[in-house]
Amino acid sequence: MSRRVATITLNPAYDLVGACPAIDVGGVNLVRTAGLNPAGKGNNVAKVLRDLGIDITVSGFMGRENQEEFQHFFSENGMANRFYLVSGRTRINVKLTEGKGQVTDFNFSGFTVSPQDWQRFATDSLNWLGHFDMVVVSGSLPNGVEPEAFTQWMIKLRILCPCIIFDSSRDALVAGLKAAPWLIKPNHRELEAWVGHSLTEMADIIKAAHQLRDKGIAHVVISLGERGALWVNASGAWLAKPPHCDVISTVGAGDSMVAGLVYGLLMSQTSEHTLRLATAISALSVSQPDVGIKDRSQLAEMMTKIELTPIK
Repeated sequence: MSRRVATITLNPAYDLVGACPAIDVGGVNLVRTAGLNPAGKGNNVAKVLRDLGIDITVSGFMGRENQEEFQHFFSENGMANRFYLVSGRTRINVKLTEGKGQVTDFNFSGFTVSPQDWQRFATDSLNWLGHFDMVVVSGSLPNGVEPEAFTQWMIKLRILCPCIIFDSSRDALVAGLKAAPWLIKPNHRELEAWVGHSLTEMADIIKAAHQLRDKGIAHVVISLGERGALWVNASGAWLAKPPHCDVISTVGAGDSMVAGLVYGLLMSQTSEHTLRLATAISALSVSQPDVGIKDRSQLAEMMTKIELTPIK
C-alpha cells in the first residue's frame, strides 16, 4: 500500500553551506564552501523520505524570481510540487560550520506573502491535504503571515489530517503548538525558550515534555545534540544516544531526524525502533555536507551503534 506524506515549508531558503576553522568577528574569514542548495526544513525532510522510498508532495511558498533550482530539485528527486509562487525572491541562509562542529546561521529575509497569497494557500491547501497519511509542517513564518492566521490554519488542518508532525521555533512554534499537533520535535534550546528558563537536568527536560503532552500533543521528541534525542509519549520515555561522529556539518540534522520519525511511524514501528532509526539518520547526516541517505547499509550499521535507554 502506498503511503503518502506532504511537507509544508512556508519559508524555504537556499542554504549556502561553508566551513572555516573559527569565525573571526570583525575580521576576514576564508570559508570553504560546500554548495548552495535548495533547502528549507520541510524540503530537507522530503529529501530523506524520498531516499527511503516514500511518495512525497511538497508545498509552501516560493519566490517567483529565483525558483529554477528548486524546480530542478523537486523534479530530480521525484517530488510532487504544489508550491505557491509569490512575488520576489526566496531567501538565502548562510550556514557556517566552525572547526568543532558549531554552526552559526545568518538568515536573510526574502519574499513577503500578501494577504491574498495567504488566503489562496490557506483555502486551497485544505482542499487537498486531507488525502495524506501524514503532513509535516516545519520552519519559520515568512514576512506577511501572522501567527494567529497560522494557528487557525493548523487547527483546520488537524481536523483533516490528525497526524501532523510539527517542527519550528520562535513565534511559529508558539503559534503551531496552540493547534496541538500530533508530534513535535523542538531542540533543547527551543524547549528552553518555550518554558522560559534553562533546563539543565534530564528530569527537567522530561517535565517540560509532559507539560507539552498535557496540551494534547501525543508525541514530544526533543533533540539534544551530542546527547542524542528524548522521546516522551503515553507509553513512556526513551533516550537515544548516537556514537561519536566526525562532524562535517550539522545543517539538516534535525530535519533528518524528523524524516526518520515519520518513516518509522508510517511503517507502524515501535517507539524504540523509530527513535533508534531517527537518531541513526541524524547521526549520519552530520558526517556529510548535504541532506539525504547515501547508503542504506551504512544506516543499518549506524542503528546498531545507537544506545537506547528507557527512562522511568
